[in-house]
Amino acid sequence: MPPSSPPQDRLLRVRGTVQGVGFRPFVHRVATELGVRGWVRNDAQGVLLRAVGEAALLDELAARVRHRAPAAARVVGTDWVEDAAEPPAPERGFLIEESRVTGGEIETSIPIDLAPCTDCRRELQDPQDRRNGYAFINCTQCGPRYSLIESLPYDRARTTMRRFQLCATCEAEYRSPSDRRFHAEPNACPRCGPQVRLVTAAGEPVADGAAAVRAAADALGRGLIVAVKGVGGFHLLVDATDADAVAALRRRKHREEKPFAVMFRDLRMLEDWVEVTPESRAWLQSPAAPIMLLPAKAGRPLAAGVAPGNPLVGAMLPSSPLHLLLLESMDRPVVATSANLAEEPLCTDDAEARTRLADIADLLLGHDRPIARAVDDSVIRLTCAGQPIVLRRARGYAPTELTLPARLPQPLLCAGAQMKSTLAVATGERVVLSPHLGDLGGAATHRLYRQTAETLGALVAAEFAGVVCDKHPDYTSTRFAETSGLPCLPVQHHLAHVLAVLLEHRQIADDVLGVAWDGTGYGEDGTIWGGEFILLRGGRASRFARLRPFRLPGGEAAVRDARRVALALAHDLGDGAAGRVASRGGLSLSETCTLRTLLERGLHAPVCSSVGRLFDGVGALLGLGRRNAYEGQVPLAVELAALRASPSADSLPLAVQWHEADSLWEIDWRPAVQVLIDQPDTDPAAQAAAFHRGLATVLAEVACRSGARTVALAGGCFQNALLRSMSEEALVAAGRRVLAARDLPPNDGAIAAGQALAALWNLTTVEPGLRVRPAFTSTLP
Repeated sequence: MPPSSPPQDRLLRVRGTVQGVGFRPFVHRVATELGVRGWVRNDAQGVLLRAVGEAALLDELAARVRHRAPAAARVVGTDWVEDAAEPPAPERGFLIEESRVTGGEIETSIPIDLAPCTDCRRELQDPQDRRNGYAFINCTQCGPRYSLIESLPYDRARTTMRRFQLCATCEAEYRSPSDRRFHAEPNACPRCGPQVRLVTAAGEPVADGAAAVRAAADALGRGLIVAVKGVGGFHLLVDATDADAVAALRRRKHREEKPFAVMFRDLRMLEDWVEVTPESRAWLQSPAAPIMLLPAKAGRPLAAGVAPGNPLVGAMLPSSPLHLLLLESMDRPVVATSANLAEEPLCTDDAEARTRLADIADLLLGHDRPIARAVDDSVIRLTCAGQPIVLRRARGYAPTELTLPARLPQPLLCAGAQMKSTLAVATGERVVLSPHLGDLGGAATHRLYRQTAETLGALVAAEFAGVVCDKHPDYTSTRFAETSGLPCLPVQHHLAHVLAVLLEHRQIADDVLGVAWDGTGYGEDGTIWGGEFILLRGGRASRFARLRPFRLPGGEAAVRDARRVALALAHDLGDGAAGRVASRGGLSLSETCTLRTLLERGLHAPVCSSVGRLFDGVGALLGLGRRNAYEGQVPLAVELAALRASPSADSLPLAVQWHEADSLWEIDWRPAVQVLIDQPDTDPAAQAAAFHRGLATVLAEVACRSGARTVALAGGCFQNALLRSMSEEALVAAGRRVLAARDLPPNDGAIAAGQALAALWNLTTVEPGLRVRPAFTSTLP
């Protein structure tokens, strides 16, 4: 028998999402199995472990740490390091040491909130288990994390659970290496943990504990509105089949038509009401438990007010034990929407809820576990090929950490945009993107935005050297940057969109055509951009092509009223087209005269090149919608109509022309609009599908003209699953490599991440046009 090799003593540094996910207990188990002695602990950089054993065993330990980590963990790097100041390994066994807090930047990832795991669900329903029916059950593989954290490293003493002293039984679980709750920081039970309480809107007690949950379920069955405190804030719940109850919720919440999310008791109930694919089923049952946009099943109608005129249902499964308990006795789904007035941030505190929700909810089901920071529900839809499109990145996914291709010399705060706001901390080689915060138009959301900037910076202990912001002078985020007292670096909006996609895919800024299509973004020339083709070569960006500009009569009023956009498009055609469009759209003679005057004189009618606004105009021309009661309503109606169309290869004509004055290519929408005006009796669904196909075709043509082999699709228009699928198909057929948002949203929720890459590369401006008209040989099939 060959002699064993002498033991080695090594330190292993582990970076990534490795706190709050059962990582130290996992390392303890692996080391014990291998017979390696030492210790493991959390610190500001992630996890550090000391291991003593034979070289082969230490290599095996490192390999398992890298490749067999807990499901909720994300290991981004492991390195053997040297540090003589670290304490030695014990003579026997392997220990979990107390976390060490030192000065300087915190480099570990912030753990995310996770829905109940299978084991906790089983215990929740087991009459013999001591946590049966306990609304705060959790373990190392599930439960609240980010919503509870007050500071890092992640330990109970640095969360809002610090006020709950563990009982002897829970303490024993916490200390036992063989237990699933070994070092589970939010660990608790009915004896020592948080408790549920049901009160009236006036704060009068109704019931506690299990009785409170039963009373809340009974109230939902009677058509009442119940506010329920979830992981990251309150939901407003109401019976989704009760038309009167849903109408009352809309009236009280001041939410006219924007669809409500619907929560189902379990997957079996959900599959009775909506169409589910294997891909969507996997997302629904994932630890993130997002809202999925799925087609409603025929014959199982929800109340008409849940999603007026929309065949898609924002379907979700319970994301917390409290929701599981509440819905287990319900035989029908419930609306589960954010507990706030329209455009306000989430309500997180029980006392605050009694004030803000007094005129909305009939009852409040709250509890005494404080929420450190609000986290909304994430929203995902799938492309025609089953690929995810993240519409809102929040609970279960955020904060999101991405890796920069090089190291920033100093930490930066990235302020994001105005709509679907997020912000980011860029420090070293990483970007930490906040959860979705909302639109910054209201004072309450602006306060949340400022608080998140402070707390996210505090969590990573970053001393900001500057702020990266959008170039729009009127964005709240831009004004925040300008008044921060720090140096500001403005980045063009659509360039940030494209760079966010490049960051995800680790793509350099060379031989890439970025296609940034959205509703609104401040252009380098002071006009509204939104139909942009940005050519990236040698680390520089130039405006290679754009959508033909048109005016928005009334400015913001045209964003809300799609008929104004349709009138503007028709006005550009001449020959009396505007009169016909105005009549079909129901515009009065006086309204039409006023709008045409604005267009002719260029008064209060800003110029835009926005594909999002073009969708508005096309929707109005097709009779699919007149007004956007919520952002993107009419464009969504165009997409949904196109999805109903019979298969066809028809395509509306859009021309690509050289614009000499601005030295760029231009997509001319006029031929397509002329067809829509001249053929008012054609099937709107067929025309909507032809419009999508026309856009995809012309996108691929411009890509071929650019010569770039890689095309990055970015911007809110690519939330449209059909447009994205058709565009990808056309580009692949043209021999192009396609990059699209994958883990980040295509909308403004990713702007802050793109700003971080812009700062690293000092790539902030889109240069105007091309100096020489390029030669072109088509490679389209």
